[in-house]
Amino acid sequence: MTGYGSQATSTPQLARKLRVVDYFTLGWGTMVGVGWLVVMDDWLLRGGPLGGIIGFALGGALLLPIGHVYGKLVAAMPDASGEVAYTAAVFPRVVSFATGWMMILSYFIVCPWEAVAVGRIAAYIFPGLNSVELYQIAGRPVFLPRLIIGLALTGLLTLMNYRGVRLSATVQNWTTFGTIVLFILFVGFGVRKGAPSNFPPLFTHSPLVSVLLVMQVVPYFMTGYESVGKAAEEASPGFQSRGFFAAIATAILVGVLFYAIVIAAVGYVAPWRQLIGTEFLTAVAFEHAVGSHWIVRTILSAALLSLFKCFNGNFVAASRLVFAMGRRGLINVRAAEVHPVNHTPAIAVLCVGLATAVCMFLGDAILVPITDVGSVASACGWLATCAAYYAMRPPGRERLIAITGVVVGAAMVLMKVIPRVPGAFSVSEWLALLIWVTIGIVLGWRSSLARPVKA
Repeated sequence: MTGYGSQATSTPQLARKLRVVDYFTLGWGTMVGVGWLVVMDDWLLRGGPLGGIIGFALGGALLLPIGHVYGKLVAAMPDASGEVAYTAAVFPRVVSFATGWMMILSYFIVCPWEAVAVGRIAAYIFPGLNSVELYQIAGRPVFLPRLIIGLALTGLLTLMNYRGVRLSATVQNWTTFGTIVLFILFVGFGVRKGAPSNFPPLFTHSPLVSVLLVMQVVPYFMTGYESVGKAAEEASPGFQSRGFFAAIATAILVGVLFYAIVIAAVGYVAPWRQLIGTEFLTAVAFEHAVGSHWIVRTILSAALLSLFKCFNGNFVAASRLVFAMGRRGLINVRAAEVHPVNHTPAIAVLCVGLATAVCMFLGDAILVPITDVGSVASACGWLATCAAYYAMRPPGRERLIAITGVVVGAAMVLMKVIPRVPGAFSVSEWLALLIWVTIGIVLGWRSSLARPVKA
């Protein structure tokens, strides 16, 4: 892969302050949000406890070849544009734009998801927040107090990322390891009260269909490990390039372990089938087992920390990708402006923050459909990245790994877009994807009218 170095050296530099631990917490923290609390009922309805465990374990294992490709490419091309840089090295400009646009969606779409989720979690703790209904979307009300909480969190993260990457990374580290500690605490106490008799039914459909339905959402809930590449230009001086691969691989493995354990724990501690339809099934199941509300407070504390880190990690990745695409002239070049004092992609940060705030007004109606659209967007980016790596003609073993990644990425896309496959896109999901693609076509057309900016 010689000759495919970063194209970012001639442009204003971002602050270089990140270490290996920061890249791990960025990758894992961006990956694991609050889906394990907010949509656990959806996971169990898709596959049951064993279907969920196998679905996430198998889906995560299939991501290892893709993670390997990312580790190689990030080390060889430490460029904030990530997939855009990788595909631009071997494919036409339109391919790199389309790839980058889909990856922006995969990160950005998580931001309003988390902003809406924080209001929902807060309302579970303080039911009075479910008041002052403004309107309804798809039959789901949007409440003013919950909207204000989400907007406040969005504003806080926007300000934090505007001020500097070191502040953002420090918060990411504390919230990531805080989540892990609280997770170990509530799982360790809860499973002592569980029983194997709670597991059945192990699958909600046939075993194959159950696993397939869960695997369809794995790309969305496992998206994040590749965010390491979006912050590659911000590595501290003396950073060893092999640290990128270490952070990516560790994030994937810990992510799979986390999801498998939490699904198994929920299925073990309580008769989950009887709890389907209750809000925050994970918390209810553990409260059912322990018989005390303290464990619910522990779970919700872990969820709030996890939400913050996931929101922040996806915010970082989305803003860096917007910045890098602006630098390459693929979107408005103003997005590439670097703050003269904070050394942050200031305009890109503000754009992501504003867009998140706008999308928040859709309320709870966005929670489940977003997971499927985000899964396809992520899989498209992974597919293009592995195809680009293969086209760079690496050694024989590496080409085999790249081909494996291409097949996995293509399969993840096809099982959502082929109509007869169980769990394929609904009309609302096609509409959401169509709107995003249309916006991308308009922006791509406008940027093509302007003189391309050399990155």
